[in-house]
Amino acid sequence: MSQYGENASPFGFEDLEVYKAARAFRKRIYKLAEMLPGEEKFALAQQMRRAAVSLTSNIAEGYGRYHWQENTQFCRHSRGSLLELIEHINVCIDENYAEAEHLERLKAEDGVRILKLLNGYIAYLQKQKAITKG
Repeated sequence: MSQYGENASPFGFEDLEVYKAARAFRKRIYKLAEMLPGEEKFALAQQMRRAAVSLTSNIAEGYGRYHWQENTQFCRHSRGSLLELIEHINVCIDENYAEAEHLERLKAEDGVRILKLLNGYIAYLQKQKAITKG
């Protein structure tokens, strides 16, 4: 067993449920981007990849700031990236780039779950603010 616990990450953010869910979602988005037609490889696909990386990167960077207010701000950026990805999925639905049922599941299951986790984490950070100032 390591000094970080049996399965704990030495970086901390990797243990967050919101990060784990966002990371799995990022992987699904990358697979979707690979399926896009050739004319979208350097447009929509790249935007999707950047937003997917932003989703997880902002969670990690905020965690590393060690201050509730900065962490909250980075989580808000992450939430913005999530909503950008939902719009990219809508484009894929509208253009029939993948099976509509699969895309709707990405939105309704993964997207909603991550949004709830992000909002919950932000609420937790805001409570930490109240405790610190209280």
